[in-house]
Amino acid sequence: MHGAAGPLNFAKLHGAGNDFLVFDGRADASLEDRLPMLVPALCDRRLGLGADGVLLLVPVSEGALRVVYWNADGSEAAFCANGTRCAARFAAVRWHWKDMVLHTGFAPIPAAVEGERVTLSLPAPSVVHSVRELGAGGLRVKAWYLVLGVPHLVVKVPWTDFWKHALAPLAPDLRRHAQLPHGGANVTFVQPQDDGGLWARSWERGIEGETLSCGSGSVASALTAVAEAWVAAPVAVRTASGRTLWVDPDGDPPSCPSRLTGPAEWVANGAVHAEFLTGM
Repeated sequence: MHGAAGPLNFAKLHGAGNDFLVFDGRADASLEDRLPMLVPALCDRRLGLGADGVLLLVPVSEGALRVVYWNADGSEAAFCANGTRCAARFAAVRWHWKDMVLHTGFAPIPAAVEGERVTLSLPAPSVVHSVRELGAGGLRVKAWYLVLGVPHLVVKVPWTDFWKHALAPLAPDLRRHAQLPHGGANVTFVQPQDDGGLWARSWERGIEGETLSCGSGSVASALTAVAEAWVAAPVAVRTASGRTLWVDPDGDPPSCPSRLTGPAEWVANGAVHAEFLTGM
């Protein structure tokens, strides 16, 4: 694959530290075929542009677009909440849309954009259940399992060094645990705070490491935390980036819709150089 098929113009945005390369599907109808083989190289943080994932946005009609999302390893995922928020911000800036519906592999997601602040209206988790105990990393932990487009494990931890505590080997062992359905799950470790907030750190599939935030993981964590009476709604979820995501349940958690609000910040615009594409 090389530049002869046309330049690859991109924008880079991040949602609370979860960063993405965004491509405009209006510019080149071949992008949906071209991008999958390029994603791992594009997302490489030393030899490429660096990102947690890649988004392709394809307008369907005025105010509606289709979102295709690939993790950094090239695997396609049904949903990425922070990525969807970044997609909405892109559409607001580039296409001048304010309110819109983003069609993801999970569900059609309504979004509202006010400057850098993006709110998604999310359906209820499709699966919710408590996993009593899992053995991982030499420990026994209690975890909650929810599916919000993609599967999540939520684990409450007592760590006094929460932001510095090593996530491995516990996180990767849980992410691929034999008692989980095929494909495993993202893992979010949480700690309720005296001020009513929730701290969260996430280890994500497809990145196979910690990200600075996980939008759907924050929602799963907040719904679990309210259901378990660790915190009250709405929930301020502080992420590893230092940014805060707000989760507002619409009903009785955890099996209820919710709203996810937070920053979607623009980093850069650019074009992938032909030299990079040569031989891909």
